[in-house]
Amino acid sequence: MADRRRVNGPGGSSLPPVYDDGELDAVSRRQRAPDAIRPLYLKTGVTPSASGSAYLEIEPREGEHGSGMKLTCTVHGPRSLPRSAPFSPYMVLSTHVKFAPFATKQRRGYLRDSSEKDLSTHLETALRGAMIADRWPKSGVDVVVTIIEGESTRQDAVERRVEEWDVMNVLGGCITVASAAIADAGIDCVDTVSGGVAALVAGKDGSETSIVLDPVALEHESILATCCVAYLPNRDEITNLWFKGRLPSTASYNHQSLVSRAVQASKGTHGLISASLSEVIGNSQN
Repeated sequence: MADRRRVNGPGGSSLPPVYDDGELDAVSRRQRAPDAIRPLYLKTGVTPSASGSAYLEIEPREGEHGSGMKLTCTVHGPRSLPRSAPFSPYMVLSTHVKFAPFATKQRRGYLRDSSEKDLSTHLETALRGAMIADRWPKSGVDVVVTIIEGESTRQDAVERRVEEWDVMNVLGGCITVASAAIADAGIDCVDTVSGGVAALVAGKDGSETSIVLDPVALEHESILATCCVAYLPNRDEITNLWFKGRLPSTASYNHQSLVSRAVQASKGTHGLISASLSEVIGNSQN
Protein backbone atom coordinates (compact mmCIF):
# COMPACT_ATOMS: atom_id res chain seq x y z
CA MET A 1 0.00 0.00 0.00
CA ALA A 2 1.42 3.36 -1.05
CA ASP A 3 2.06 6.07 1.50
CA ARG A 4 -0.35 8.86 0.56
CA ARG A 5 1.40 11.35 2.85
CA ARG A 6 4.59 11.21 0.82
CA VAL A 7 5.06 12.93 -2.52
CA ASN A 8 6.83 10.39 -4.68
CA GLY A 9 9.10 11.42 -7.50
CA PRO A 10 8.67 10.41 -11.13
CA GLY A 11 9.08 6.75 -11.95
CA GLY A 12 11.66 7.25 -14.69
CA SER A 13 14.83 9.27 -14.78
CA SER A 14 14.53 13.03 -15.02
CA LEU A 15 16.81 16.00 -15.54
CA PRO A 16 16.71 19.20 -13.51
CA PRO A 17 15.27 22.20 -15.34
CA VAL A 18 17.82 24.50 -16.96
CA TYR A 19 16.96 28.17 -17.06
CA ASP A 20 18.46 30.96 -19.09
CA ASP A 21 21.48 32.25 -17.19
CA GLY A 22 20.91 35.74 -18.53
CA GLU A 23 24.39 36.25 -19.90
CA LEU A 24 25.29 39.85 -20.31
CA ASP A 25 25.10 40.96 -23.90
CA ALA A 26 26.80 43.92 -25.43
CA VAL A 27 25.52 47.33 -24.42
CA SER A 28 22.76 48.35 -26.82
CA ARG A 29 23.36 51.89 -27.94
CA ARG A 30 20.74 54.55 -27.46
CA GLN A 31 18.92 55.10 -30.75
CA ARG A 32 16.54 57.87 -29.78
CA ALA A 33 17.54 61.52 -29.54
CA PRO A 34 19.08 62.78 -26.29
CA ASP A 35 16.04 64.98 -25.61
CA ALA A 36 13.46 62.27 -26.39
CA ILE A 37 11.58 60.20 -23.82
CA ARG A 38 10.17 56.74 -24.34
CA PRO A 39 6.47 56.30 -25.17
CA LEU A 40 4.24 55.81 -22.14
CA TYR A 41 0.82 54.26 -21.63
CA LEU A 42 -1.34 55.56 -18.79
CA LYS A 43 -4.86 54.53 -17.80
CA THR A 44 -6.87 55.55 -14.76
CA GLY A 45 -9.72 53.79 -12.96
CA VAL A 46 -8.25 50.29 -13.24
CA THR A 47 -9.18 49.31 -9.65
CA PRO A 48 -12.88 49.94 -8.98
CA SER A 49 -12.63 49.13 -5.26
CA ALA A 50 -10.17 52.00 -4.63
CA SER A 51 -10.97 55.70 -4.44
CA GLY A 52 -8.57 56.28 -7.32
CA SER A 53 -6.21 54.14 -9.34
CA ALA A 54 -3.89 54.29 -12.32
CA TYR A 55 -1.71 52.00 -14.41
CA LEU A 56 1.52 53.10 -16.13
CA GLU A 57 3.58 51.17 -18.66
CA ILE A 58 6.89 52.38 -20.10
CA GLU A 59 8.19 51.05 -23.40
CA PRO A 60 11.27 48.79 -23.10
CA ARG A 61 14.68 49.91 -24.24
CA GLU A 62 15.74 49.50 -27.86
CA GLY A 63 16.73 45.98 -28.82
CA GLU A 64 14.96 44.35 -25.84
CA HIS A 65 12.07 41.95 -26.32
CA GLY A 66 9.14 41.87 -23.97
CA SER A 67 7.54 44.58 -21.89
CA GLY A 68 9.04 47.56 -20.17
CA MET A 69 8.44 48.82 -16.66
CA LYS A 70 4.89 48.42 -15.35
CA LEU A 71 3.50 50.21 -12.31
CA THR A 72 0.10 50.37 -10.69
CA CYS A 73 -1.15 52.72 -7.99
CA THR A 74 -4.21 52.70 -5.76
CA VAL A 75 -5.41 55.56 -3.56
CA HIS A 76 -7.58 54.85 -0.52
CA GLY A 77 -9.26 57.81 1.12
CA PRO A 78 -9.57 60.48 2.29
CA ARG A 79 -11.10 58.74 5.26
CA SER A 80 -11.47 59.62 8.92
CA LEU A 81 -8.60 58.84 11.23
CA PRO A 82 -9.18 56.62 14.26
CA ARG A 83 -10.43 58.32 17.39
CA SER A 84 -7.22 57.41 19.15
CA ALA A 85 -5.19 59.42 16.62
CA PRO A 86 -4.26 62.98 17.63
CA PHE A 87 -6.07 65.83 15.95
CA SER A 88 -4.45 67.03 12.74
CA PRO A 89 -5.61 70.16 10.89
CA TYR A 90 -4.15 68.67 7.72
CA MET A 91 -4.65 65.47 5.81
CA VAL A 92 -2.24 62.70 6.84
CA LEU A 93 -0.51 61.24 3.77
CA SER A 94 0.93 57.73 3.80
CA THR A 95 2.87 56.30 0.85
CA HIS A 96 3.94 52.72 0.27
CA VAL A 97 6.17 51.61 -2.64
CA LYS A 98 6.84 47.91 -3.12
CA PHE A 99 8.32 45.71 -5.82
CA ALA A 100 6.21 42.65 -6.55
CA PRO A 101 8.08 39.42 -5.71
CA PHE A 102 8.05 38.51 -9.41
CA ALA A 103 8.96 41.98 -10.69
CA THR A 104 12.61 41.12 -11.34
CA LYS A 105 14.52 38.00 -12.28
CA GLN A 106 15.96 37.81 -8.79
CA ARG A 107 12.92 37.26 -6.59
CA ARG A 108 12.10 40.10 -4.21
CA GLY A 109 11.23 39.64 -0.58
CA TYR A 110 7.82 40.32 0.87
CA LEU A 111 9.21 42.89 3.32
CA ARG A 112 10.35 46.26 2.05
CA ASP A 113 14.10 46.79 1.80
CA SER A 114 16.01 50.07 2.19
CA SER A 115 15.63 51.10 -1.45
CA GLU A 116 11.86 50.70 -1.34
CA LYS A 117 11.67 52.74 1.86
CA ASP A 118 13.70 55.50 0.20
CA LEU A 119 11.31 55.49 -2.75
CA SER A 120 8.35 55.80 -0.38
CA THR A 121 9.94 58.78 1.38
CA HIS A 122 10.70 60.63 -1.85
CA LEU A 123 7.21 59.90 -3.20
CA GLU A 124 5.59 61.29 -0.05
CA THR A 125 7.63 64.49 -0.34
CA ALA A 126 6.72 64.88 -4.01
CA LEU A 127 2.98 64.43 -3.45
CA ARG A 128 2.74 66.46 -0.26
CA GLY A 129 3.85 69.61 -2.07
CA ALA A 130 1.02 69.29 -4.60
CA MET A 131 -1.94 68.34 -2.39
CA ILE A 132 -4.15 70.87 -0.59
CA ALA A 133 -4.01 69.14 2.77
CA ASP A 134 -5.90 71.73 4.83
CA ARG A 135 -9.18 70.90 3.08
CA TRP A 136 -9.25 67.47 4.71
CA PRO A 137 -8.65 67.93 8.47
CA LYS A 138 -8.29 64.80 10.60
CA SER A 139 -8.35 62.61 7.53
CA GLY A 140 -5.89 60.19 6.04
CA VAL A 141 -5.11 58.96 2.55
CA ASP A 142 -3.01 55.95 1.60
CA VAL A 143 -1.10 55.82 -1.69
CA VAL A 144 0.13 52.34 -2.61
CA VAL A 145 2.41 51.90 -5.63
CA THR A 146 3.34 48.42 -6.83
CA ILE A 147 6.07 47.81 -9.41
CA ILE A 148 4.67 44.85 -11.33
CA GLU A 149 7.60 44.52 -13.69
CA GLY A 150 11.03 46.10 -13.46
CA GLU A 151 12.74 47.89 -16.28
CA SER A 152 15.60 45.38 -16.50
CA THR A 153 16.49 42.12 -14.87
CA ARG A 154 17.92 42.81 -11.43
CA GLN A 155 20.71 40.30 -12.04
CA ASP A 156 21.99 42.27 -15.03
CA ALA A 157 21.63 45.52 -13.10
CA VAL A 158 23.60 44.20 -10.14
CA GLU A 159 26.38 42.69 -12.26
CA ARG A 160 26.76 45.85 -14.30
CA ARG A 161 26.47 48.02 -11.19
CA VAL A 162 23.64 50.12 -12.59
CA GLU A 163 20.93 49.25 -10.08
CA GLU A 164 21.25 52.60 -8.33
CA TRP A 165 20.57 54.41 -11.62
CA ASP A 166 17.50 52.29 -12.41
CA VAL A 167 15.96 53.39 -9.10
CA MET A 168 15.75 56.94 -10.41
CA ASN A 169 13.55 55.86 -13.33
CA VAL A 170 11.40 53.89 -10.92
CA LEU A 171 10.87 56.99 -8.78
CA GLY A 172 9.90 59.05 -11.82
CA GLY A 173 7.33 56.44 -12.78
CA CYS A 174 6.00 56.26 -9.21
CA ILE A 175 5.45 60.02 -9.12
CA THR A 176 3.62 60.02 -12.45
CA VAL A 177 1.32 57.08 -11.74
CA ALA A 178 0.56 58.30 -8.19
CA SER A 179 -0.33 61.76 -9.46
CA ALA A 180 -2.78 60.29 -11.97
CA ALA A 181 -4.35 58.08 -9.29
CA ILE A 182 -4.78 61.04 -6.92
CA ALA A 183 -6.49 63.02 -9.66
CA ASP A 184 -8.73 60.02 -10.34
CA ALA A 185 -9.66 59.96 -6.64
CA GLY A 186 -10.79 63.59 -6.80
CA ILE A 187 -8.39 64.87 -4.15
CA ASP A 188 -7.77 68.61 -4.39
CA CYS A 189 -4.29 69.56 -5.61
CA VAL A 190 -2.69 72.82 -6.64
CA ASP A 191 -1.39 71.16 -9.81
CA THR A 192 -0.69 67.77 -11.34
CA VAL A 193 2.82 66.71 -10.40
CA SER A 194 4.89 64.69 -12.86
CA GLY A 195 8.25 62.96 -12.64
CA GLY A 196 11.22 63.48 -14.95
CA VAL A 197 14.74 62.04 -15.07
CA ALA A 198 17.90 63.32 -16.74
CA ALA A 199 21.43 61.93 -16.60
CA LEU A 200 24.96 62.94 -17.49
CA VAL A 201 26.47 60.07 -19.50
CA ALA A 202 29.98 59.49 -20.79
CA GLY A 203 31.25 57.69 -23.88
CA LYS A 204 33.40 54.61 -24.02
CA ASP A 205 36.64 56.50 -23.51
CA GLY A 206 35.08 58.77 -20.89
CA SER A 207 36.06 61.98 -22.66
CA GLU A 208 32.74 62.91 -24.30
CA THR A 209 29.89 63.73 -21.92
CA SER A 210 26.30 64.67 -22.69
CA ILE A 211 22.95 65.03 -20.94
CA VAL A 212 20.12 62.71 -21.95
CA LEU A 213 16.48 62.57 -20.92
CA ASP A 214 14.82 59.39 -19.67
CA PRO A 215 18.11 57.45 -19.41
CA VAL A 216 18.35 53.66 -19.48
CA ALA A 217 21.51 52.53 -17.72
CA LEU A 218 22.06 49.52 -19.98
CA GLU A 219 22.14 51.76 -23.07
CA HIS A 220 25.20 53.75 -21.97
CA GLU A 221 28.77 52.87 -21.17
CA SER A 222 28.88 54.99 -18.05
CA ILE A 223 26.52 57.25 -16.10
CA LEU A 224 28.18 59.96 -14.05
CA ALA A 225 25.18 61.64 -12.41
CA THR A 226 21.40 61.41 -12.47
CA CYS A 227 18.68 63.80 -11.36
CA CYS A 228 15.00 63.02 -10.74
CA VAL A 229 12.52 65.84 -10.11
CA ALA A 230 8.84 66.10 -9.24
CA TYR A 231 7.61 69.18 -11.09
CA LEU A 232 4.45 71.30 -11.09
CA PRO A 233 4.35 72.85 -14.59
CA ASN A 234 1.54 75.36 -14.06
CA ARG A 235 3.17 76.76 -10.91
CA ASP A 236 6.76 76.24 -12.11
CA GLU A 237 7.73 74.60 -8.82
CA ILE A 238 9.76 71.53 -7.86
CA THR A 239 8.34 69.54 -4.95
CA ASN A 240 11.11 66.94 -4.76
CA LEU A 241 14.63 66.68 -6.14
CA TRP A 242 16.88 63.61 -5.92
CA PHE A 243 20.43 63.88 -7.21
CA LYS A 244 22.88 60.98 -7.44
CA GLY A 245 26.44 60.86 -8.63
CA ARG A 246 29.13 63.46 -9.05
CA LEU A 247 29.78 65.92 -11.85
CA PRO A 248 33.38 65.84 -13.09
CA SER A 249 35.34 69.05 -12.83
CA THR A 250 36.16 68.93 -16.55
CA ALA A 251 32.51 68.74 -17.63
CA SER A 252 30.88 71.79 -19.19
CA TYR A 253 27.62 71.07 -17.34
CA ASN A 254 26.62 72.03 -13.82
CA HIS A 255 23.91 70.93 -11.42
CA GLN A 256 21.48 73.58 -12.64
CA SER A 257 21.68 72.41 -16.25
CA LEU A 258 21.01 68.82 -15.22
CA VAL A 259 17.99 69.87 -13.14
CA SER A 260 16.59 71.97 -15.99
CA ARG A 261 16.80 69.00 -18.36
CA ALA A 262 15.01 66.81 -15.81
CA VAL A 263 12.27 69.45 -15.65
CA GLN A 264 12.04 69.27 -19.44
CA ALA A 265 11.48 65.51 -19.20
CA SER A 266 8.75 65.98 -16.59
CA LYS A 267 6.92 68.42 -18.88
CA GLY A 268 6.70 65.73 -21.52
CA THR A 269 5.29 63.30 -18.97
CA HIS A 270 2.77 65.88 -17.75
CA GLY A 271 1.21 66.00 -21.20
CA LEU A 272 0.43 62.29 -20.92
CA ILE A 273 -1.36 62.76 -17.58
CA SER A 274 -3.42 65.65 -18.93
CA ALA A 275 -4.42 63.68 -22.03
CA SER A 276 -5.44 60.65 -19.98
CA LEU A 277 -7.54 62.68 -17.54
CA SER A 278 -9.15 64.64 -20.39
CA GLU A 279 -10.14 61.36 -22.05
CA VAL A 280 -11.77 60.15 -18.84
CA ILE A 281 -13.72 63.41 -18.46
CA GLY A 282 -14.84 63.24 -22.09
CA ASN A 283 -16.07 59.67 -21.73
CA SER A 284 -18.00 60.50 -18.55
CA GLN A 285 -19.76 63.42 -20.24
CA ASN A 286 -20.77 61.31 -23.21
